[in-house]
Amino acid sequence: MNPLHPSVAARALHHCEYCHAPELVSNLEFEIEHIEPVSQGGSDDPENLALACRSCNLHKASRQTCLDPQTQTMVPLFHPRRDRWEEHFHYDEASGELHGLTATGRATVACLQLNRPTQRNARRFWVLLSLFP
Repeated sequence: MNPLHPSVAARALHHCEYCHAPELVSNLEFEIEHIEPVSQGGSDDPENLALACRSCNLHKASRQTCLDPQTQTMVPLFHPRRDRWEEHFHYDEASGELHGLTATGRATVACLQLNRPTQRNARRFWVLLSLFP
């Protein structure tokens, strides 16, 4: 386990800082992700670390920007230390989908593939367990 996991996870309230998946229902601890990748000048400073589920971490990879599907422009991805989740995302209870409210939100939803069928189904279950959003 990453020795920083306890402090990063506690700060994130044990939820993925991108899709808000609850770590509690995973059979693996979530990963410590570099918001700004080390390969692009990021550090191991705690302010550059985020708790990420495996799916979000794999899809984000070393990206810091992605295409906003609405405007077709490259925009910054959601930044867990600078951005407020509620300002960029909305959960639709009927569909189980996350909708981007801003260019950053839309790009993050698209880039991290946050609305795959398994994720939508899981979100509905997490809501029933009062673990989401």
